[in-house]
Amino acid sequence: MIYKKVEKIKEEISSIGIGCWNFGGDWDGSSDENTEKIVLTALENGINFFDIAPVYGFFHSEAVLGKIMKKHGFRNKVIIASKCGLRWGSDKVTRNDLSRESILWEIDQSLGRLQTDHIDIYQLHWPDHNTPIEETVDTLKEIKKAGKIRYIGLTNFSQKDAETFESMVEINSQQSLYNMLERNTDSYHNIPLEYKTEKEVLPYVKAHGQAFMPYSPMFQGLLSGKFKRSANFSQADIRNQNPKFRDPLFSRYYEASEQLCRFAQKIGHPLNEISLNWLRQNPQVTSIIAGADTPEELLENLQCLTWELTEEMFEEIEKIIAPFENI
Repeated sequence: MIYKKVEKIKEEISSIGIGCWNFGGDWDGSSDENTEKIVLTALENGINFFDIAPVYGFFHSEAVLGKIMKKHGFRNKVIIASKCGLRWGSDKVTRNDLSRESILWEIDQSLGRLQTDHIDIYQLHWPDHNTPIEETVDTLKEIKKAGKIRYIGLTNFSQKDAETFESMVEINSQQSLYNMLERNTDSYHNIPLEYKTEKEVLPYVKAHGQAFMPYSPMFQGLLSGKFKRSANFSQADIRNQNPKFRDPLFSRYYEASEQLCRFAQKIGHPLNEISLNWLRQNPQVTSIIAGADTPEELLENLQCLTWELTEEMFEEIEKIIAPFENI
């Protein structure tokens, strides 16, 4: 494993992390037994960063990871990054809530499900423009002072808001959507984004010594090299809700992925490894939040650590992806 270090986080972080969204069955109804195998395979191969959230599987992802950590006793060997700020009712329609009352409830619930006394990086999942930032910051300071969290992270925040938070409390990490075809995109599923990753977030984290964790590094499978034009998602698959997987957008994105697949064949490395190395070799990228459906898929992804893209390869990739940046 290759590890990275940033100014505002004491520990070294594995350059490949595990995204735990699919632990809740939101992608393919994955079983808890399969999740356990993925987690143990990750640990055996030096991965120490796990990104999770209460909304993944509507609490189930945190619960299953907590059970696995307790069963195998590896809590002190990993960095757990969970989130707060998304709440929902019986209809499972989410709302943004970073109020004091909500954060205090969420942190205790997450600690219970994860069966731990602290969360390493506690991230605000999405902005909440109905709650004063001062209220959110004061609550984060309160739970940090109580030892319930160690570091504070922002996810999906504009850099204007990031600057405001940073002026009031130390922000240790940021997370945003970033891959070869979504470099400065304006939406995630049906959610408008308030930031441009490459133009705004990356320069900001560099200037402030923050960790940066990109999510959706393979565009929900489109940049894995395994995606079929005729793919039919199961009813439970979250990609059914992503308009980028429907025409007219999908045809353009798929055209780009086909060109990248031809490039992959040319250089003799699979597209999933190229997608990961394109991110990993960026000095501002700390740990890539990469999901895996099986232990075998995880091991395939980790092959990216055995080689690196050359400057010439980066230039060829740029020629392919540049025309698709503003889809």
